[in-house]
Amino acid sequence: MTDYLKSSFITEEKVRIQEIPAVVLRPREAEKPIPSIIFYHGWSSNKELQRLRGFILASAGYQVALPDAVYHGERNPLPRYDDEAAIKYFWDVIFNNVEEYSTIVGELVLKYNADAKRIAVMGNSMGGFTAGGIFANNRDVKVLTVFNGSCGWEIFNENIEVPSSEKIETIRQRVKDMNPMNNLDMLKDRPILLLHGDSDTVVPIDSQRIFYNKLNSLYNNKDKIKFIEYPRLNHFVTTNMMEESINWLGKYL
Repeated sequence: MTDYLKSSFITEEKVRIQEIPAVVLRPREAEKPIPSIIFYHGWSSNKELQRLRGFILASAGYQVALPDAVYHGERNPLPRYDDEAAIKYFWDVIFNNVEEYSTIVGELVLKYNADAKRIAVMGNSMGGFTAGGIFANNRDVKVLTVFNGSCGWEIFNENIEVPSSEKIETIRQRVKDMNPMNNLDMLKDRPILLLHGDSDTVVPIDSQRIFYNKLNSLYNNKDKIKFIEYPRLNHFVTTNMMEESINWLGKYL
């Protein structure tokens, strides 16, 4: 199969950031240090399936790291990604992504010439949950963009019926502790772009609306927070979303 994602202007490298498999794309003639984006994939996806998005972002002048999440890609992938697997592993994957952020960004700065003062986190679906959690727990991240995810973790969880157990209660407590909505002081007046289809049946938009309305009221500079709803759109990332994200990065990263 021919790989059409090749360019004389963009370099692509499969790497290991310590033990984390990743793809790193960057403009070939980028000035150093390079403004950099860590892009997190969704449930059942992997780094390879995000290469087109990484290529688009790199074409706009950014270095882009696409890591595999645990239980995905090259990292002990699950045999199935059904509802039962999601109940068991979804939050563990997000927590692990948040914990690994410092490793990834440290290596990008040390070995890949990333500009430590110009780091953005982005993600789609589960990756959007991840990006929001990282942003809420790391002031060094300059920009957040979330596609079809949620920064209202507890509200999202309320709509999932699961049998109570010791592990579930532990997860609920950790969700509460790391929930971006419970860390608004870490978020206010930092650049946040939220993009979501209003007919999303996988991650319903309601929790993101509540999060946005609560956080927006705290902002002194309303230009730094933006929530775009896409009418009649289900759980997809569109060309318009990518364009909005690039415009946002151009303004704030």
